[in-house]
Amino acid sequence: MELPQMPELMGLSLLVGLLALVATAAVARGWLRAEEKPSQPVCQKENGPKKSGSKKQKQSQRARKEKPQQHSFTHPLLAAALKSHSGNISCMDFSSNGKYLATCADDRTVRIWSTKDFLQREHRSMRANVELDHATLVRFSPDCRAFIVWLANGDTLRVFKMTKREDGGFTFTATPEDFPKKHKAPIINIGIADTGKFIMTASSDTTVLIWNLKGQVLSTINTNQMNNSHAVISPCSRFVGSCGFTPDVKVWEVCFGKKGEFQEVLRAFELKGHSASVHSFAFSNDSRRMASVSKDGTWKLWDTDVEYKKQQDPYLLRTGCFEEASTMPCRLALSPDTHVLALATGTNIHLFNTRRGEKEEYFECVHGECIADLTFDITGRFLASCGDRAVRLFHNTPGHRAVVEEMQSLLKRASSESTRQRLQQQLTQAQEALKSLGALKK
Repeated sequence: MELPQMPELMGLSLLVGLLALVATAAVARGWLRAEEKPSQPVCQKENGPKKSGSKKQKQSQRARKEKPQQHSFTHPLLAAALKSHSGNISCMDFSSNGKYLATCADDRTVRIWSTKDFLQREHRSMRANVELDHATLVRFSPDCRAFIVWLANGDTLRVFKMTKREDGGFTFTATPEDFPKKHKAPIINIGIADTGKFIMTASSDTTVLIWNLKGQVLSTINTNQMNNSHAVISPCSRFVGSCGFTPDVKVWEVCFGKKGEFQEVLRAFELKGHSASVHSFAFSNDSRRMASVSKDGTWKLWDTDVEYKKQQDPYLLRTGCFEEASTMPCRLALSPDTHVLALATGTNIHLFNTRRGEKEEYFECVHGECIADLTFDITGRFLASCGDRAVRLFHNTPGHRAVVEEMQSLLKRASSESTRQRLQQQLTQAQEALKSLGALKK
């Protein structure tokens, strides 16, 4: 009796199964649409009339990927950051009149900055292009109407003349011919004598060359130090110094006749006292003092105002500890008045008071790359450093404190009222500068 009903039951089961499949498919399609909705506007933007906007967006994203992020650094004593270069800055030089700062970078440009803008919100600069090469070193001429650069690929010197325009800017023109190639090893430094009588170039072997301004070699100095780590011309233009593998600094006198003709280069004196190789050294503004830093973990301040022609040796004035120099290369800068010594290792800067030998300031991770150059401006108010795409300028608070100490000491011994007034004025100015920077010690 029940057998005839089997087909009807099977038909009902099939119908219910089909309805379940249709319902499941409908729900699944709803989920898919719900998941696609957030991406739908993007598809419309790509396919719609604003296609050019998306292209610009892709280009900007690509540019952001290609351009590395600028290293960020803040500090209460940071006076300014100069950031117009698009490549890493390798060298700086202040002009002798104090009006300009020259910087060179691997972006094939040299920039000339106005020092009067340092404390302003905007920092103006003028650009000189280095055609088919880039400069690794730059130095102003004594008259501030030209500058020289060392070419990275050309391995030689190029001279740029600066012509002032009516709007106050400059036009930069390279001389037709570069200096001839003479060095066989990488260059570590260049310089122009303040008298304008000669140019110095030093390489990492043992060679220092003395040139005239026309590109002719006047003399070749063999330092006999196995290698050179630093070389510089003294501010008085009489001396050329070099340091390297040996534990001393060697200084030569560049001699000229009464009519300005070159005569010879003679050994003058040496700074002896370190027990390991010397990383770097510097002259004071009047060339009567020198400072040096060595791999033995010390820095030294010297009195070089001696009668070296009578075999008188420089006097050691002070020795300070700097352990960082024993493990890594170190750069040195001496303030014009010799009161402050700046030492840089890696990306950090240390400032010492040379009167007491104590460290007074420490700036950590100043740049995104190792510090490539370190120098004070001619007034001693600012310390400049470079190592990435920016120049960072610091207020020289140890210098102001040193002036306060010196003026207070001199006031106690002052005999006349006019002298006391002059010293008191300098003391007040230094104290007010420290107070404005929040660095006045009570």
